[in-house]
Amino acid sequence: QAHLVESGGGLVQAGGSLRLSCVVSGSIFSILTVGWYRQAPGKERELVALITSGGTTNYTDSVKGRFTISRDNAKNTVYLQMNSLKPEDTAAYYCNALVRGITTGVQFYWGQGTQVTVSS
Repeated sequence: QAHLVESGGGLVQAGGSLRLSCVVSGSIFSILTVGWYRQAPGKERELVALITSGGTTNYTDSVKGRFTISRDNAKNTVYLQMNSLKPEDTAAYYCNALVRGITTGVQFYWGQGTQVTVSS
């Protein structure tokens, strides 16, 4: 079984930057695709960015050019660098990972989320 822990959220002024981290731990064989999602109050959870095991990345249009997803396989960690933050980026951010466990096969896991608040 895998465990995901996000960190790095906080309060920042518009135009500022934050870097979120998602650490994957547990009885894992490999980490496949990892995505960052966000959910604002009253809105559905949306995919912000994802990165495959091969390093291919994809972003939702609203964050292209401002957010960068990356991974450090040696540390089992995925990052989301967020620059030029806007008030509309305010949301709880969640990490989702497709993980091949040592005994559990391939499964999706979610982290507990980290809050990002951007003030205007």
